[in-house]
Amino acid sequence: MDKKSFQGLNDKQVEESRRLHGENILTPPKKTSLWTLFLEKFDDPIIRILLVAWVLSMIIAGVHCWGPEAKGFTAFLEPIGIFFAIILASGVGFFFEVKANKAFDVLNTVNDDIEVKVIRNGNISQITRKNVVVGDIIMLEAGEEIPADGHLIEAISLQVNESTLTGEPIIAKTINEADFDEEATYPSNMVMRGTTVVDGHGVMEVELVGDATSYGKVYEGSQIDNNIETPLQVQLKGLAGIISKAGYTIAGATFIALLTKLFITNPNLPLMDMIGHILNIFMIAVTLIVVSVPEGLPMSVTLSLALSMNRMLKTNNLVRKMHACETMGATTVICTDKTGTLTQNQMQVYKTNFYNLPDQQLKDDELSNLIKEGISVNSTAFLDFSDSKIKTLGNPTEAALLLWLHSQEQNYLTMRENTPIVEQLTFSTERKYMATVVNSPLLGKKILYLKGAPEIVLANCKRVAIEGGYKSVEETKNGIEKQLLDYQNQAMRTLGFAYQIIEEEHTGSFFSEGKLIKETDLTYLGIVAISDPVRADVPAAVQSCLDAGISVKIVTGDTPGTAKEIGRQIGIWKPEEDTDRNIITGPGFEALSDQEALDRVLDLKIMCRARPTDKQRLVQLLQKKDAVVAVTGDGTNDAPALKAAQVGLSMGDGTSVAKEASDITIIDNSFSSITRAVMWGRSLYKNIQKFLLFQLTINVVACIVVLVGSILGTESPLTVTQMLWVNLIMDTFAAAALASLPPQDRVMKDKPRKSGVNGDFIISKEMAYSIFGVGILFVLFLVGVLLYFYQDGELSAYELSEFFTIFVMLQFWNMFNAKAYSDKKSAFANLSDSKVFLFVSLLILIGQYLIVTFGGQMFNVVPLKWEDWGIIIGITSIVLWLGEIIRFFGRLKK
Repeated sequence: MDKKSFQGLNDKQVEESRRLHGENILTPPKKTSLWTLFLEKFDDPIIRILLVAWVLSMIIAGVHCWGPEAKGFTAFLEPIGIFFAIILASGVGFFFEVKANKAFDVLNTVNDDIEVKVIRNGNISQITRKNVVVGDIIMLEAGEEIPADGHLIEAISLQVNESTLTGEPIIAKTINEADFDEEATYPSNMVMRGTTVVDGHGVMEVELVGDATSYGKVYEGSQIDNNIETPLQVQLKGLAGIISKAGYTIAGATFIALLTKLFITNPNLPLMDMIGHILNIFMIAVTLIVVSVPEGLPMSVTLSLALSMNRMLKTNNLVRKMHACETMGATTVICTDKTGTLTQNQMQVYKTNFYNLPDQQLKDDELSNLIKEGISVNSTAFLDFSDSKIKTLGNPTEAALLLWLHSQEQNYLTMRENTPIVEQLTFSTERKYMATVVNSPLLGKKILYLKGAPEIVLANCKRVAIEGGYKSVEETKNGIEKQLLDYQNQAMRTLGFAYQIIEEEHTGSFFSEGKLIKETDLTYLGIVAISDPVRADVPAAVQSCLDAGISVKIVTGDTPGTAKEIGRQIGIWKPEEDTDRNIITGPGFEALSDQEALDRVLDLKIMCRARPTDKQRLVQLLQKKDAVVAVTGDGTNDAPALKAAQVGLSMGDGTSVAKEASDITIIDNSFSSITRAVMWGRSLYKNIQKFLLFQLTINVVACIVVLVGSILGTESPLTVTQMLWVNLIMDTFAAAALASLPPQDRVMKDKPRKSGVNGDFIISKEMAYSIFGVGILFVLFLVGVLLYFYQDGELSAYELSEFFTIFVMLQFWNMFNAKAYSDKKSAFANLSDSKVFLFVSLLILIGQYLIVTFGGQMFNVVPLKWEDWGIIIGITSIVLWLGEIIRFFGRLKK
């Protein structure tokens, strides 16, 4: 059909169409304001407990400031410290997420100003993609992205890459109803926004623009918030509940006990004195609640996540949502796309079978010249060498042949430019072959080259070039068909090649009515198998996930045969073990009821011919089975599933829709980066557990000290400012030290922790025994120290400074025990890889020395002698040595 016969819309119709159907722009997701992003940090359950503690602390401070004791402004030091702990914890998380979002915005820039060719007012002109309207006539050529949804009114050898929507890299498009593919996801005469023309050309009429397109609907669906809590959020909420209950229970029990004691010992107190005593008992109970709250915990968790977020970026994981760092470690199922994630998304020659070329290496002989010239000139594809990675332009299958020539150190472009073409038939889905007649400078003759479906090419040949000579087609047909079947079973594409040297006396055309004439004398050269190869690092990375107890499921729009073959290559599909129960198509999955799907969902290894809604439903059903699901994908079709999962992992070169829906972007598109993210997440969880062990031991000691002191009627030997140093500054340093510990490869040998209602709690039984056991031992030791100092009936300022230093040093050495928790190795193991830990440890020592030496009245301390420093460090280090002995015998048991 002549392009000039299309009139297109006139200017008035364009404006009317834009008014009725809108512009061709996707409504961008509503950006979360900085203020909202900051306030979201206060959803953390531990932060909320801290806010309650801050309010209670303000009440205590008010009483101490303006009550009978009249302590003045110093009474507000503790609430000010808690306030800064809250702001720091929320501020650090806010800063790192804003920083990651800025990096993401740069990565995810969408350009709506790309120009397309449109017919309007009877003329061909160029307009930007965003100005396309419903009813426009768009001309499509190879390499161009389709700007909107519409139907074809002309299609010449048109092939479209629909991988962004369906996962299918090449789909043949036609307007001939007889050639329609009934199994295709989208009708054969329809083209969709976001897909790309890889070969041929065509003309389309726009039917849908902007948000109304299939691309736009998926984009819109991907913005719906899934409101799924991460495993760490669930764990911290549970921990916050336990801390709250424990604090209120201890406070309540203490209040009742002291009140009972008051009424028994002083039953006849005057009313006002009685009210004063009851108020004092209430203040003690409130103090216990405040002391039971680990003020440094939100800061430590945030710092751990922030450091991991920053360091994961160096391993090509751009984390946008902080909690996603840890959630990767809790993952039990990874649902991965095939094209571009498991495979390279670039067709390559798997094997060549040119029967007269024994070693398959091109030389400077007639046969080699026929092969390389035939591939070079009988093609419409190109290679782009402008970047470090070679890009392919045009039909991916043809481009794979050019890549193979390049690997053989042959310049296809030089041969193509130096070889005059006499006549040519481009590839079409109807013919299933391409033919070109050239005047060959390499052979000095006119040659006909034929390339296409092997069985079609073979049917047009008279002989087969094989074993240094020729054989008839009948003699070799069975062997060739067996070869083809073998490649097809491996989900590979195949091409057959033939040639004919044309005698000088032949003057007519070899083509008639768009086909080869019957009077040809073609010789069959052989076949080439082409595939989208699995990325080299994927099988090992997948095996690492399987060893770690993580189930890997392929979810693709491709055919069952291709999906099973890729599954076999990466190690998740076992042909001798797996059955039809382990694989399902998208339509088959949709036909299952929720109960039927739930019964089968954990057994599924492959879902093929999957549509966006199928992927999303799969994720949601897995979550109902208490699975923690990570979804990987690079296409728009993956966006709903990416959003529904606990962790969405988009690829760096994926569509903007996929990246917008994800939590982490894998910049290098490597599945092994996902495995590293799992290792980071698991190591991070272990580090948080180590900090909790350290922090909660301090809280147990502080609670018992306050409780015992209140019952005995004595003041705490530790001042508010001293406890602020321990609970806020020192704990923050310890958090940085423990969060900086390098990830351990061995965590990938552990099974995932259980999630859900009956999941594993962040404080294990072993940790609980250690927290309370070590806490009670510390209290007994500290009471012994106090009794030793109290022999003369009072505590001097020097002795109180020694007591404060002993308390801090006990926690200092316990930090080394916390470092070794779960590893069961010596605390001194891998110290060379823990430079930050050593540096922070040194900072804590220096900080304690400076506070004791120069803190004076503010910290209620006096400088200590060097020999006393040595004695304190030596005696308190017993904590570490006892831990080393216990770990040593623990290793012997193994």
